[in-house]
Amino acid sequence: MAKSTDIQLLETTGSTEYIAYRAPIKFGGRVVTDVVLLNVACRVQTRDGRSGAGSGSMPMGNVWAWPSNTLPTETTLSAMVEFGKRFVAEANDYRGWGHPLEITHELSAAMARIAADVQTALALAEPMPKLAQLVAASPVMAAIHDAYGKALGENSYNLLGPEFVNADLSAYLNEEFAGEYLDRYTSRQPKPKMPLYHLIGALDPLTDADIKQRIGDGLPETLPEWIAADGLRYLKIKLNGDDLRWDVDRVVSIDRVASEAQHARGCTEWFYSADFNERCQDVEYVLEFLARVGEQAPDALRRLHYIEQPTHRDLKANPHNRMHRAAQIKPVVIDESLVDFESLLLARELGYSGVALKACKGHSEALLMGAAAQKYNMFLCVQDLTCPGASFLHSASIAARIPAVSAIEGNARQYCPAGNKGWAERFPEMFTVREGMIGTAVLNGPGLGF
Repeated sequence: MAKSTDIQLLETTGSTEYIAYRAPIKFGGRVVTDVVLLNVACRVQTRDGRSGAGSGSMPMGNVWAWPSNTLPTETTLSAMVEFGKRFVAEANDYRGWGHPLEITHELSAAMARIAADVQTALALAEPMPKLAQLVAASPVMAAIHDAYGKALGENSYNLLGPEFVNADLSAYLNEEFAGEYLDRYTSRQPKPKMPLYHLIGALDPLTDADIKQRIGDGLPETLPEWIAADGLRYLKIKLNGDDLRWDVDRVVSIDRVASEAQHARGCTEWFYSADFNERCQDVEYVLEFLARVGEQAPDALRRLHYIEQPTHRDLKANPHNRMHRAAQIKPVVIDESLVDFESLLLARELGYSGVALKACKGHSEALLMGAAAQKYNMFLCVQDLTCPGASFLHSASIAARIPAVSAIEGNARQYCPAGNKGWAERFPEMFTVREGMIGTAVLNGPGLGF
C-alpha cells in the first residue's frame, strides 16, 4: 500500500569538482595523483506534501573501479563521469513514488543500458564494469536517501522499518530475509566515536630516510609523525601481491617503525589490515605471506586484523581461488568482488569470511550487503575511496550505524585534504583525529546525518 511518506523526485542535478592530491597514493600497482568528484543535488516531495533537498558526493575512482589494461585512465574517468551525468538525467526524468530503497532499486535497472550507451557514444573498446557503474551512480543514490530524511525531518537510518518501506528485504535479497527490514540491521543512534584506519600506501615513507624531499605543508609525512599527531591505533597496509619478499618486508618494517612510535607514546595495543588489491595469484601466496610474517614478526601477525581482497575480483572466472584455509587464520574480506547479493553468496562459497562495505557502491547497496553479512555472521568493515568532505561523512555514517563495524577508513586527510575544506570547520569532531578516534556522534542530523 502507498504510504504518505513515499517520495517523488522533483529535480536532480549534478556537477563535477577537481581536487589535486598533496601526495600520490599507490595501490594495485597503479598511482593516483588527483580526483574528480561528482556532486549531486536532489529535491523530493512526499505524498502528504512535505519537501526536502538532499545531496550526494563521491570520487569517480576509475583507477580502482575500472583498472583497464586496454583504455587509458583519462578515458575510463571520462566514461564514468559521462555515465554519472546520464544517471543524473535518468533520476531527473523518473516519476515513480516510493521509499528511497524502492526508487534506487528501480533506477539501478537502467544502469546496464546507460553503460552500453556510454560505450557506444565514446567508442570504448571495452564495456564499463559493474563496479564502475555503481561508483558513478552512487552520488545520486546518496542524494535521494538524504533528501528523503530531510523531507521527513528525520535521520535516514531511522526510516528503514515497515512503517516507511513498502517491501521487506526478501524483495532485494532472498526469502531468508522475509519479514525483515533494514531497521533490524542498523542502529537508531550512531556510535559515539570510532577508531580511524590510517592508510600506508606502497609509496608512503615510513621514516625520514625514505623522504627525498619533504612536502612541507605542515601535515605529518612519516609514519611516526602520523602516529604521534593522531594517536593512531589502526593501520591499513597496501601490499603488492606479486612480490612476496617485498610484501613481507613491508609489513615487518612497518611493525618495527610502528612499535617504536607506539611505545614512545605509551600505547601497547594497535592493529593492522593488509590489502592486496586482488594481485595475489592464489591462496597459496596468502598462506605463505602469513607464515613468513609469523616467523619474522609474530607480533605483527597477531596485530593483523583482517586481509582484504587478495585475489582477482572476478569470482566466477576464478572459482579455483578459494580462501577457506586463509580464512581459518584471519578474516578474508571481499571488496572489489562485491557488486551485488549474488557475488556475496558466491564469495561465501569460495571461503571468504568477510565483507568490505563502501558508500561508493551505493547507499542502498551498502545497507543491503551489510544486512546480508550480519545475517550470515560475516566479518564487516567499512572503507572509503579516499573520500573527501561530504563523501567521507557519508561513508562514516554507514560505519557508525551498522553495529558489527568496529572501525572506519578515512585517508583523504592524508592525500587530498583540500577536499575537506569547509566540512572540517563544520564537523571538527570528524576531521580531527584524537587518540586514533573520530567523533561519529555528530552524524545524527536529518538525512544522512550531516
